Amino acid sequence: MLGKYVRDEKALSLMDALRKMTLAPAKRLEARVPAMAAKGRVRAGADADVTIFDPATVIDKSTYMDATIPSTGIPYVIVRGALVVDSGRVTKARPGQPIRASLRATSAQP
Repeated sequence: MLGKYVRDEKALSLMDALRKMTLAPAKRLEARVPAMAAKGRVRAGADADVTIFDPATVIDKSTYMDATIPSTGIPYVIVRGALVVDSGRVTKARPGQPIRASLRATSAQP
């Protein structure tokens, strides 16, 4: 999205694209998945998940045939305060945790 639609095609502003990839999905899921209230935001008390990228070079390289090809232009990814991508290289750190829907929100009401 950032390379193609923001930089190359200029179909979206950088801020609109970032909102569509971060805050908007988190807000849509909050009612069903309360943990999403700590996602998609940079503020005190939010999860420490941050992607640092270069808007001039960021581009997705993966394909349907090989989804493991990393993007370029993303030198750092921080998850739960730990570097997962450091200087463009994936580290061995795996600090992420699954996010589960609230049982109350997903159970059928009689």
